[in-house]
Amino acid sequence: MSQGVWGKLGGAGIGLAAGGPLGALIGAVAGHFLLDREGSLFGPTPREVVFTTGLVALAAKMAKSDGVVTPSEVAAFADIVQVPEGERAGVERLFDLAKRTTSGFEGYASQVAEAFRDEPALLEDVLDGLFHIAKADGAIHESEARYLAAVAEIFGVDEARFAAITARHVRVADDPYEVLGVDRSLAGPELKARYRALVSENHPDRAIARGLPPAAVAIATRRLAAINAAYDRIAAERHLS
Repeated sequence: MSQGVWGKLGGAGIGLAAGGPLGALIGAVAGHFLLDREGSLFGPTPREVVFTTGLVALAAKMAKSDGVVTPSEVAAFADIVQVPEGERAGVERLFDLAKRTTSGFEGYASQVAEAFRDEPALLEDVLDGLFHIAKADGAIHESEARYLAAVAEIFGVDEARFAAITARHVRVADDPYEVLGVDRSLAGPELKARYRALVSENHPDRAIARGLPPAAVAIATRRLAAINAAYDRIAAERHLS
């Protein structure tokens, strides 16, 4: 995470520009008393701030649903959301405020869903990030699984896509075909074409070219690794070149 992202959190008007529960959260961290309003005199909220603040808030609510935050989950969070040392206290305050607020996770999830309704790939990035944090202690607990499914539903992610996202993180059936979201009867050439399309869609360079925040790029890197591992396994089993 760049220094600039966290600097914007304390900038004038960012909370007002965001509005809704995320705006209130940003404003509380920045030390402002904010009214929830739509629109802004300060221009649009940078989407990297909405993305990253949304991810932090939803991760905090997930931690609350599980009842405990383990050191491994903290480390996993740091893998994705890279925070300069001088900004760490502010991010920890953001996480703690989101966890303690009486607002439910639904408000945060709905605001993120609305912000990126035209970019469903970014919503999958948020889910991938939450999965990465949830599995860090070696298992995704039942409360976390329910939480992730509920967030996915608010995001408008259908069951098939959610199953593919889940398979990238949890080897329930140990099925690489599910990771790729393809039927195991798919012929070799079609399978290879699907794999290449997934690599193109999920390559970190594409995320960088689209101007996505560093957290999204980190998530894309891990997602591509899961896709590559699944295809390599299928290729070895099928003896594909």
